[in-house]
Amino acid sequence: MTTRRNFLKAAGAAVPATLATPAIVKAQSAITWRFQTYAGSALGEQVTKPAIDYINANANGELQIELFYADQIVPTGELFQALQRGTIDGVHSDDDSMASPTPLRMFGGYFPFATKHILDVPVLFNQYGLADIWREEYGKVGVQWLSAAGQDPCNFNTKKEITSVADLDGLKLYTFPTAGRFLAKFGVVPVNIPYEDAEVAVQTGELDGMAWSGITEDYTVGWADVTDYFLTNNISGAWIGSWFANQERWAELPDHLKSVVMAGIEAGHTYRNQWYWGGEAALRANGDKLELRSVPASEWAEVENAAKEFWDEVAQEGEVHEKIVGIFREYNSVINQAGVPYNFE
Repeated sequence: MTTRRNFLKAAGAAVPATLATPAIVKAQSAITWRFQTYAGSALGEQVTKPAIDYINANANGELQIELFYADQIVPTGELFQALQRGTIDGVHSDDDSMASPTPLRMFGGYFPFATKHILDVPVLFNQYGLADIWREEYGKVGVQWLSAAGQDPCNFNTKKEITSVADLDGLKLYTFPTAGRFLAKFGVVPVNIPYEDAEVAVQTGELDGMAWSGITEDYTVGWADVTDYFLTNNISGAWIGSWFANQERWAELPDHLKSVVMAGIEAGHTYRNQWYWGGEAALRANGDKLELRSVPASEWAEVENAAKEFWDEVAQEGEVHEKIVGIFREYNSVINQAGVPYNFE
């Protein structure tokens, strides 16, 4: 005998489970990261924000990265510690500025005369093995190294005119720790202050200028407004900077989001390559705020020769130091034989 209850029971069993018990789909909350760059807001708009914008636009709402500029969450010198403990999830910086507790600290930023052009940096990392060293060393301290790229050269913008090596003596300059250690050999007085304070420090006389960037940054961040001269001689052809992530947060990302992050970083590298390369030329040729000065190449060779001695000093500081200096020597041997445009001879 078929009762209403039996009929309903039988009918229910015949209905596919997907229809009988419709699933309730809940939107998964987006993964959110806090990311800090070494750059102030004006510069960060060009050197870091394009990559972050790319990631946010292409992560389909699954990952959202909030960008903070220099010193907004922690001082730049504390970036590594904040990244390691998870106060921030990602960083764009050179190893030197963020006080990396690895042997690599010496080589991020501007290692004297290791490079001549912006493209030297990706070549050194991708063809000469620096990427493997960076990945391994940061893996030891719980940080995920992601990628490195070059930026602008390290020239001098100053209130005082520089036309000889002797003019460096006594200059108070805002610069990177390793660059400052090297320049001290010529009487430069390195001054360590927050990035955003450098402009005012020139105006008050605390600084005579900067050995921090090329001419593009000088105009972009306002330093060309408070200094008078730009020295075309540099102590490094390209800044070496990297992108990092907290190791645990990186491991939590699904593979497709890791791919989006890496694609955004590479897109940012490409943007910076043209922004700096074009900017350096245009502002040297057409800029009206800084007067160009040069030290004769024959005299500047004194600085270049001192860098070779500096390399020898650094190579003696440890096995990793020796290995990296060896790579720089190998690469420079190649480009010095290759001629123009790889070198300036």
